[in-house]
Amino acid sequence: MSKQSIERFDVGARMSEMAVHNGVAYLAGQVPEDTSVGIEGQTAQVLAAIDKLLARAGTDKSRILRAQIFLPDRADFAGMNSAWEAWVSPGHTPPRATVIAGLARPEWKVEIVVTAAV
Repeated sequence: MSKQSIERFDVGARMSEMAVHNGVAYLAGQVPEDTSVGIEGQTAQVLAAIDKLLARAGTDKSRILRAQIFLPDRADFAGMNSAWEAWVSPGHTPPRATVIAGLARPEWKVEIVVTAAV
């Protein structure tokens, strides 16, 4: 039996930004680069990063199978949803969970993990 290949993107010592296996792209949690902006701006940055990674895998946001969103502050839920709803593909909204959780850096207001069909 042969093993199917796993393609990894932006491989680091601790993690890869994305792995593609058997027609599915698994993204690492994406976080904002510019933390000087509020929740809508940080969410928009994260969603743009997701778009770029999905494009590198040959897919896009209309093929997201599920999304997991992590917010440290419940008060940011509405602002995150505003940015999400402006971005998500109408008619292709994926299953989603939003969790209130501490993030690795206190200046991050959002982290998003997605899995998508390629």
